[in-house]
Amino acid sequence: MAVFPTGKLPEQILRKYLSRVPGGDPAVLIRGAPGEDAAVLDTGGGKLLLVKSDPVTFAADRPGWYAVQINANDIATLGGRSRWFLATLLLPEAGAEERLVSALFEEIIAACSALGVELIGGHTEITHGLARPIVCGAMLGEVSPERLCRKENARPGDRILLSKKIAVEGTALLAREFTGRLAGNFSAEKIERAARYLYEPGISVVREAELASATGHVRAMHDPTEGGLATALHELAAATGQGVAADLSAVPLYEETREFCAWLGLDPLGLIASGSLLIICDPAGAQEVNGALSAAGIVCTDIGELVPREAGASEIIKGGSRPLRKFERDEICRLF
Repeated sequence: MAVFPTGKLPEQILRKYLSRVPGGDPAVLIRGAPGEDAAVLDTGGGKLLLVKSDPVTFAADRPGWYAVQINANDIATLGGRSRWFLATLLLPEAGAEERLVSALFEEIIAACSALGVELIGGHTEITHGLARPIVCGAMLGEVSPERLCRKENARPGDRILLSKKIAVEGTALLAREFTGRLAGNFSAEKIERAARYLYEPGISVVREAELASATGHVRAMHDPTEGGLATALHELAAATGQGVAADLSAVPLYEETREFCAWLGLDPLGLIASGSLLIICDPAGAQEVNGALSAAGIVCTDIGELVPREAGASEIIKGGSRPLRKFERDEICRLF
């Protein structure tokens, strides 16, 4: 029997087992599916409850802070505001000291405070077989029904905008986790600059999601994570029920991303890309959304459009198009 590679479960396997989950609860407006960022529940209180869980597995540096950011990002893609956070801390037997616990709690509390989120619970344990701490986060948020961004509202002809450049998180991880491999070919200053991408421009997309939503032109949003931008575009097509035509030549890359990936033999379009946001908006509002982000100092680039479902996911090239590559596992997994 074949063993799955490191990274996300293959999409066909995920779909297979999600299809076995019994449904029927009318309170569930959006449930787990490839390309869906969080679940949405109508609990009858006037606002909708948004629920998301996500672990931090690649990053060894500041995993508590990381966990809050990536979970808050998924709440933001639905047009919502994060309110409450739960954290499960799995600590390795080797090194499970109070200073590690203290650091993790400080990271989580500080990250929550910065976003106006309250840490309300979770679980802690020392776990056999771990090489480093694993933080699994669960974020709960709220959104008013009229502000909810549902991917099913997207239509052919809608523009696909990308915030920031590709790939913020992947580039920072390369600099932080594989410093030794890079040091022989790049200056310490360049590696340190890339490592700081974690905070500047940062892996949070909460601000750009808020700015884009406020224009009233956004149909849907999705944040690229594992598998990079290319995989996120496939996920977007699956969740919207539409096709995608992307001009990958228009995608802006950070200098360090381009150079590190070339040296390590990685494709930056398949590199974990938290920190960027895919924004689907009506064509008439694309310029306003772009202007709102640009005015806040956030790079925003039009990289394509949604097309009819039967067209599938394609890359626009000179003289036509070709199928858009999909990464079954993140490029950074090849290094781990």
